[in-house]
Amino acid sequence: MTAAGPLPVTVVGGYLGAGKTTLVNGMLRQANGRRLAVMVNEFGALPIDASLVEAADDRIVSLVGGCVCCSYGEDLVSSLVMLAALEPRPDHVLLEASGVAFPGAIAGTVGLLQGFALDGAVVLADAETVRGRAGDRYLGSTVRRQLAEADLILLNKCDLAGDADAAEAWLGEAAPEARVVRTVQSDAPIDIVLGAWTGRAALLPAGGGPFDHTHGYATAALDPPEEAEPEALARILADPAHGLLRAKGFMRRPGGGMAAIQTVGNRWSVSEAPPNAPAGLICIGLEDRTDFAALRRAAGCT
Repeated sequence: MTAAGPLPVTVVGGYLGAGKTTLVNGMLRQANGRRLAVMVNEFGALPIDASLVEAADDRIVSLVGGCVCCSYGEDLVSSLVMLAALEPRPDHVLLEASGVAFPGAIAGTVGLLQGFALDGAVVLADAETVRGRAGDRYLGSTVRRQLAEADLILLNKCDLAGDADAAEAWLGEAAPEARVVRTVQSDAPIDIVLGAWTGRAALLPAGGGPFDHTHGYATAALDPPEEAEPEALARILADPAHGLLRAKGFMRRPGGGMAAIQTVGNRWSVSEAPPNAPAGLICIGLEDRTDFAALRRAAGCT
């Protein structure tokens, strides 16, 4: 682990045509000063819009705002190590898996690497075609496994689907462990996809605050009680009964010291907080599905 802490990695998966490329470009446009590193399987199908490219060499494409893109091919581990060695180091890695790859396998590799932290697996699903593809005799097993390995599913192209409600209900059965967010043209807040609001927790008042792409989402700040254990609180935040999409921030341990908490869907992690981390936790959910009052009661917050 470096002084800056482990480098977070978000894996983006989904079958061909689900909208991964559009999502990646959207994340770059929302970077707003964050140094994102985008990893793609091969440059031959470079998903980055030409307007975002500033320069290129054999392995690295420099993008606007200090972001970069690289190809990992068959050598995922060495490519990640190369990105972590860049000066300045990226703030976050967005790893786009190929359309037939299994995000869980990639996430497992990332989770074993020292100096990196798995932020989560985000899988896109085409609301118009996902059920048909999942039932296909050749494609079905791949599509179903991709969905089952997701922490967060972006149900995309909802404007084209005849019945997005039915598609979402089907996903609840096909991927019961994942949270589902509806999107059109892969338009999702960077704070949902990457959990990228670290450091802002202490700045947001209880009940909400500034947040990108606010329509349909709600935020709340939590101030855990002094006796709360970080691991116990993280499990509460990840409980599907509360319906949170993301939670992230820092809290004091009862015995002293600070802990960093992160959740995405049902996945949660607790780690050592960086020096001088501001105390505070931010939670993001859907306006019509997240009961923050109930969440505060469960967490023992006043």
